[in-house]
Amino acid sequence: MAVSISAVVLLGIIVFALIRGGTVRLGSALICAAFGFFLASTGAAPLITETIGTVTGWISSL
Repeated sequence: MAVSISAVVLLGIIVFALIRGGTVRLGSALICAAFGFFLASTGAAPLITETIGTVTGWISSL
C-alpha cells in the first residue's frame, strides 16, 4: 500500500508539472486519468500491480 500511495503522489506531481509546463493540456490529463480509472477495473489491473511491485522491489534492492 505504501508503494501505491507513493506512486500516486509521484505521478500526480509529474502530471501537475507537465500541465504547468504546457506539455500536457488539462483535457488530455483528464482523459488519461479516466483511462487509468477504467483500466483499474479490468483484468489487466493485477498484472500491472504485480509488474509495478516487481520493478519497485528490484529498484529497492539496488
